[in-house]
Amino acid sequence: MVRAVVLPAVNAPLQLTDIDLPDPGPGQVRIRLAAAGVCHSDLSLSNGTLRQPAPAVLGHEGAGTVTAVGEGVTRVVPGDEVVLNWAPSCGDCHFCRLAEPWLCAHAGAAASVPYATLAADGSPLYPGLGTAAFAEETVVPATAALPLPDGVPLADGALLGCAVLTGWGAVHHSARVRAGESVAVFGVGGVGLATLQAARIAGAGPIVAVDVSAEKEELARSAGATEFVVAGEDTAKRIRKLTGGHGADVAVECVGRAQTIRTAWSSTRRGGRTTVVGIGGQDQQVTFSALELFYFGRTLSGCVYGNSDPAQDLPVIAGHVRSGALDLSALVTERIGLDGIPDAFDAMLAGRGGRALIVY
Repeated sequence: MVRAVVLPAVNAPLQLTDIDLPDPGPGQVRIRLAAAGVCHSDLSLSNGTLRQPAPAVLGHEGAGTVTAVGEGVTRVVPGDEVVLNWAPSCGDCHFCRLAEPWLCAHAGAAASVPYATLAADGSPLYPGLGTAAFAEETVVPATAALPLPDGVPLADGALLGCAVLTGWGAVHHSARVRAGESVAVFGVGGVGLATLQAARIAGAGPIVAVDVSAEKEELARSAGATEFVVAGEDTAKRIRKLTGGHGADVAVECVGRAQTIRTAWSSTRRGGRTTVVGIGGQDQQVTFSALELFYFGRTLSGCVYGNSDPAQDLPVIAGHVRSGALDLSALVTERIGLDGIPDAFDAMLAGRGGRALIVY
């Protein structure tokens, strides 16, 4: 038996309970988790913003050690330290053939197939985003287990699986930030902090962090922000003032709200680029006039998993971790146990802190 946090149904309270994990089947691996991050996407799964069959074990940002492998698995062996990949690409669909693995048509297939059962009554359980990291152990497809790069601490390596890949990719792949460009980052949570560090590594400047909480200024500046703005009605105007009157070259929105997306777009210069990382609900509608679209010539783009290819990006990111340029531990504002997840959800809703990290 394995201890896990179960979501019984959408919008139902989380339950810490025992589950039964099967041995890994063909093409699967079993992993003993060392750590898992509590991400806003988990909250979106729990409240129905993102679809997820239930009952389910959520959690998708994790790292651990392989304990067993199923038939046909050769890419990892027991004892290997790995990072979970919640969106493994198939390599053969339309998007994969276009070299866009982050849009793989089959990346979410594992989430719709039961992977374990409740110990109490044998009810089938689904793995949140195919990974189910809110548990002491999990079973995932071998393609969802990426080797942890050398020199990266195992527990902190969990953050590579979502926050860091997303923030890094938003800067380097989606927005393609160049040295000397100004960047505004909206939302100083786990992904926002990773985005700020990525912008600093890219040589951006000034780097403006925006958040509703003034208490996050020190956190933002430690991650690379040179300026901090408490969100308000004049946010776009203040960012233009901080960027020579023109507006930021790039804005990265890490919140997923219509008003924040609109403000991020308005804060960029003519010809500026806005990348939306935050996940919003269908009710969040953003509007623009036809004239302003023409006049400002700005670009607005979505960003899935940082538009990253984890197999290629993780070694690059790890190099910055080893050099000290990227500080994974700086993203973590609280280390908790499984029983701390509900409070971590409440903190995200209230806009407090950066990343909560479950340490097993």
